[in-house]
Amino acid sequence: MKNLWNKEEANQLGNDLVKLRVYTSRLLGQEDDLVLHGGGNTSVKVKETNIFGEEEDIIYVKGSGWDLGTIEAAGFAPVKLNNLLQLAELKELSDVEMVKYQRMAMTNPSAPNASIEAILHAVIPFKFVDHTHADAVVTITNTPKGEEIIKELYGENMLIVPYVMPGFVLAKEIYNLTRGVDWNKLEGMILLNHGVFTFDDDAKASYDKMIEIVTKAENYLAKNATKQLEAKNTKSIDALEIAKIRRSISKLMKKPVLSKLDHSETSVAFSQLPNVAEITNRGTLTPDHIIRTKRIPVVIKGNFEEAIQNYANEYQNYFNEFNTGNLTCLDLAPRWALLPDYGTLSFGTTVKNCNIINDIAQHTIKAIYQAEQLGGFTALPKHDLFEMEYWELEQMKLKKESASKQMQGKIALVTGAASGIGKACVEKLVEEGAVVAALDINPSISTIFNTINVLGLVCDVTNTTQLEDAIKKTVTHFGGLDMLVANAGIFPESNSIANMNMDTWNKSIEINLTSYQYLFQKCYPFLSLGIDPAIVIICSKNVPAPGPGAAAYSVAKAGLAQLGRIAALEFGEKGIRVNTLHPHLVYDTGIWTDEILKGRAKNYGLTVEEYKTNNLLKIQLSSKDVALTTFALLSDSFRTITGAQIPIDGGNDRTI
Repeated sequence: MKNLWNKEEANQLGNDLVKLRVYTSRLLGQEDDLVLHGGGNTSVKVKETNIFGEEEDIIYVKGSGWDLGTIEAAGFAPVKLNNLLQLAELKELSDVEMVKYQRMAMTNPSAPNASIEAILHAVIPFKFVDHTHADAVVTITNTPKGEEIIKELYGENMLIVPYVMPGFVLAKEIYNLTRGVDWNKLEGMILLNHGVFTFDDDAKASYDKMIEIVTKAENYLAKNATKQLEAKNTKSIDALEIAKIRRSISKLMKKPVLSKLDHSETSVAFSQLPNVAEITNRGTLTPDHIIRTKRIPVVIKGNFEEAIQNYANEYQNYFNEFNTGNLTCLDLAPRWALLPDYGTLSFGTTVKNCNIINDIAQHTIKAIYQAEQLGGFTALPKHDLFEMEYWELEQMKLKKESASKQMQGKIALVTGAASGIGKACVEKLVEEGAVVAALDINPSISTIFNTINVLGLVCDVTNTTQLEDAIKKTVTHFGGLDMLVANAGIFPESNSIANMNMDTWNKSIEINLTSYQYLFQKCYPFLSLGIDPAIVIICSKNVPAPGPGAAAYSVAKAGLAQLGRIAALEFGEKGIRVNTLHPHLVYDTGIWTDEILKGRAKNYGLTVEEYKTNNLLKIQLSSKDVALTTFALLSDSFRTITGAQIPIDGGNDRTI
């Protein structure tokens, strides 16, 4: 484990203990082998003068919901130290009451709730306290001889504590264990199956101790768990299989979810182990992982539906076995899966959740494989993990994240997404919680949307190979396909039928019509597996009301409208809704160049400005107007409507 302490950076902080606390917390948080996604906590004890001029001992403890890797001073909860020490003397205290009294003892009501381990931090009589869930240490403790190995590695200067549920019970256990103990003789504290604590009155010293303890464990593993995972034969990715699995998981969770495929050699090799189902059936690496990953993954061999249903049945039995009678069972779906020869799939309602679960899964895979070389991976008993999974304080963390947007967990594909209507549709769908594959021939599509919720793909929709590849990438990246916004198109130069250039005609037909037929054909298998699937076709006002000089465009769009009507007839049996929009004069799109605007205005004997508001409401339309209607058509509000054709034109006497 590399020591990241930088003397120059630290010197700039002077003797400000809180700033130093932030600094070393971030150093710990940068190492995902120490803490993952909100895991671990830190604190510092200081003296402060209150509003009455009285000096008080205050402990700044990491606040709930903050991540050590990015924490700021505002992420620490200032709590009166003496109040926490008084709580430690109580014989018993519920965790809900503990949180309440910790909050009552805070000196800043705007600060986040203090960590559930705040009392434990208070009990340790040093200014700086660091706590991590170091993979290497926990891996060793999760073996048959784990405690014995830990004692040999660290000797008498390490306090070793058997697993106890975090919260007041753990704080009380440490409080009782350490009465009469000379803390100055201790280098740290290891909680079996849980993590590591280090402490000192100096920020650097406490941090250094953590790095030294973890490095010693890493060196032991490097010497005694030398085998590396190596994949044998890797199967090519079956996008349709992924979509089927994602649909099955969504049904179990009773809401749409995304999936993340990890096809790395480590994941594939682990999935190929002959005993993978047995060794992953024992539990989590650390108990706090369970609220993200559940106790175990599902191993999918052969029939995926059968495997997932068996998992659901086993989870229900697990809940029934340990339920005290007043708990509500969570959904029965797994949070990650192992697919032999493919790797792993992680499931979540957002990309962020999928990434978190995947990260935890990868660390778990490594730990299990190393632990197996030390005599076998031994997780905590089911009962202990159940207590953690259904612990009210842990469930609160998930409830804070559970407020979902209307399209959360849904997957869309938008063509012609680099500008105008397509870009506006992408932005609106993401705003409402969806993830989007944004396709465009413009190379900048890869970088236009700076968010993990958009996959920008360069694609010429007339190139069948590129289009099919883009659809498969969408499915393997996000898990499936629920919504299609078919928007890519061109407006060729104005020309009369008598003077029509056949290249112009053919290009318009190819882009504005033929490419859509292939798009629908290749999206259909995935949309059939989608959650409330729907297609919105961005067509044109020229369908109901064509204008002179636009035959190449109008005929192609008329064909597209007819294609949409037939798609509504054919796709309905799979629950796929198909509706068509006919925008007119949406001037902030790539189609309406200055040259085209002047040409079309001239055809109607109008100025450009008059042409832009050439509708009954005398308003200018924008791409956002079309995006809003597109979103509405894709939403549940229109769940009973298919085959509709809606003008977006400010009112036009020719279409009315």
